Amino acid sequence: MIITELSAYLRDSGRAALRDLSHRFDADPEALRGMLVTLERKGRVRRLPGNTPCGGGCCSCDPASVEIYEWVVN
Repeated sequence: MIITELSAYLRDSGRAALRDLSHRFDADPEALRGMLVTLERKGRVRRLPGNTPCGGGCCSCDPASVEIYEWVVN
């Protein structure tokens, strides 16, 4: 996977949890986090504050442990 695929996915979906991105791309969360940090530095994504609901509605995850990233560039 390359950073452009990650960018396209976030651009299309708007926001996603790191855990979901890891499953979607079958990639290590740490590798994804590195790419997300790069996109964050470039101003393309932002990490949402802890306790931000993921929007899935299942309430099975501890909100404090979920990392959610949001696309900010159109």
